[in-house]
Amino acid sequence: VQLQASGGGLVQAGGSLRLSCAASGRTFSSYVMGWFRQVPGKEREFVSAISWTGGNTYYADFVKGRFTISRDNAKNTVYLQMNSLKPEDTAVYYCAAGSSTIVVVTTSPEYWGQGTQVTVSS
Repeated sequence: VQLQASGGGLVQAGGSLRLSCAASGRTFSSYVMGWFRQVPGKEREFVSAISWTGGNTYYADFVKGRFTISRDNAKNTVYLQMNSLKPEDTAVYYCAAGSSTIVVVTTSPEYWGQGTQVTVSS
């Protein structure tokens, strides 16, 4: 599966952005989808994941209550709605996919998309 992320940009603290990740392939609905982020000099970290049906979602503690992951299997797209953004949310955000369980995908997804830069100014 190929993944194409978009929607990043520059926003002031407290603002919102919605990231999108479009996937190719006819089996999108069978993949767990996730979002990760990376700051230069640091390891990539898990942000959020969503199950095949969208019925189960996982979030890193530092985004709970602020970010919402969702998916539209008819459009082969997963979204990350980011609200109440903080300067520390500044990073390159990557979408990812995996055919294993949601718990496994939170650490070891099989497929990665290119990143989209999110910059939050104070």
